[in-house]
Amino acid sequence: MGATAIDMAKILFVNGSPNRHGNTTEMARRLIGESIYDTLNLIDYKIFPLGQSFPDDQFDSVMNKMAWADVLVMGSPVYWHSMTGQFRTLLDRIYESPLRGSLSGKSLIFIFQGAGPSHEMLAAGDYTMKIFCRLFRLNYLGMVSSLSEAEHLRKKLNF
Repeated sequence: MGATAIDMAKILFVNGSPNRHGNTTEMARRLIGESIYDTLNLIDYKIFPLGQSFPDDQFDSVMNKMAWADVLVMGSPVYWHSMTGQFRTLLDRIYESPLRGSLSGKSLIFIFQGAGPSHEMLAAGDYTMKIFCRLFRLNYLGMVSSLSEAEHLRKKLNF
């Protein structure tokens, strides 16, 4: 059996959770399956809010890792009815970054999960990521919000 495009793709899981080994990470593992991937935990990086400039900011390092990947699996738990602050700060910074063009043509899957998010919360997260992908010319492959959805999408994409 030959390798699929996903098998050969460079996959990066961008974990927006403050918990390195929590439910968002487990959902990514189920989604990606046996494919080889790298993980970038946003809590390991100093990414200052848009408009702030400090010499120890690591946003460019994060962007370079994202530019390396062919497929971005980006995840956040639902915190206060939305994405985590770390995840939202990353999206804000990408919007103003001269490096944003390096994302063009990549595929993106969004993981958005929590203990009890409402349909409206999930729809708002999905909408945000659809707009993000449209603005920066990424191929949006969809959002998963449960382990069963992650496994279903994995099978559909042949991860």
